[in-house]
Amino acid sequence: MGQLKRVISADGSVVAAAVDATDLVAQIEQLHQTSAVVTAALGRLSVAASMMGYSLKGDKESVTIRVDGDGPAGQLVAVADAGGNVKCYASHPVVELPLNAKGKLDVGGAVGRNGTLSVVKDLNLKEPYVGMVPLVSGEIAEDITSYYAVSEQIPTVCGLGVLVNPDLTVQAAGGYLVQLLPFADEACIQTLEDNVNRLPSVTQMLTSGMMAEQIAMALLEGLNPNLLDEAEVAYRCDCSRERTKGVLASLGKQDLEDIASKQEEIQVCCHFCNKVYSFTPQEVRELEK
Repeated sequence: MGQLKRVISADGSVVAAAVDATDLVAQIEQLHQTSAVVTAALGRLSVAASMMGYSLKGDKESVTIRVDGDGPAGQLVAVADAGGNVKCYASHPVVELPLNAKGKLDVGGAVGRNGTLSVVKDLNLKEPYVGMVPLVSGEIAEDITSYYAVSEQIPTVCGLGVLVNPDLTVQAAGGYLVQLLPFADEACIQTLEDNVNRLPSVTQMLTSGMMAEQIAMALLEGLNPNLLDEAEVAYRCDCSRERTKGVLASLGKQDLEDIASKQEEIQVCCHFCNKVYSFTPQEVRELEK
C-alpha cells in the first residue's frame, strides 16, 4: 500500500499532497514486466494520477491521464479513482535507452518530447471534462505542471520520482503536488518557491527515510501547515467479466459474428492487469442481440 497525505496552510491558501508509492510502482513493474526507463515513466504518471484522483469529490469519479509522445514507449495511460487507487499500462513496456546527460534514466527519451498529455475527468456528468496540452519535456512532472497552468489555470508545482535498482526492482517512488488558491499572497508564494528549491529530489527524500507527511509538511514549512486528510493507495484494476462483455458488445453485430466464426475460444486480455476472460462463440453471438 502507498501512503498519501495532504496538508493545508493555516490560511487555507495552499494545499500540498505527497505520496510514497514505492509499493504501488513495484507492483506495476512486476505486473507489466517493464524495463527500467518504462518503470520510471509509468511510475511517475501513475503517481501523478493518484494525487489527481484523490482530489476528486465524488466516490465514483475518476481521472485518466494519457501521454501520446513520439518516443519508443508509445502511449502511456494511468487511471485513478477518487481514493487515489491506480491502474496503468504502456504500449511498449520494454524500452532500452542509454542514460541521459545527467546519468539518469532517460524518461523524456522513452516518452518522447513531441506529442500531447491529455486529462479526462469523469465527474458523473453528461460529458467528461477533457484537457490537452503539448508535451513540455516528456519527463511527466513538467508536463503535469503545464497541464494545470494551461487547462485549469491553477498555479501548481509537481515533483515526481522513481528510483529503479539494477535488478529492475523499485527502490523508491513517489511525488508531490502543490497548488495555490487564488487568494495566496506574494509572501506565501515566495515561501513556497524557497521550500521547493531547497528540498532534495523526491527519491532522495524517500531514500533518506522521509515519510509522505514529512515531505508535504516540508513543502509548506513556514506556512503553519496542518494535516488535511490521508489515504492508503494501491494498484487496483476494476475489470470484470461483465465489463468485458460490454466492450465486446460495443464492437457491433458484424464484427462479433466474424470473431465467433473464426475462433473456437475468444480470449480478451485486460491491458491493465493482464487478466484473461474467455468466451465461447455462442456467448459472443448472444451479445449481438
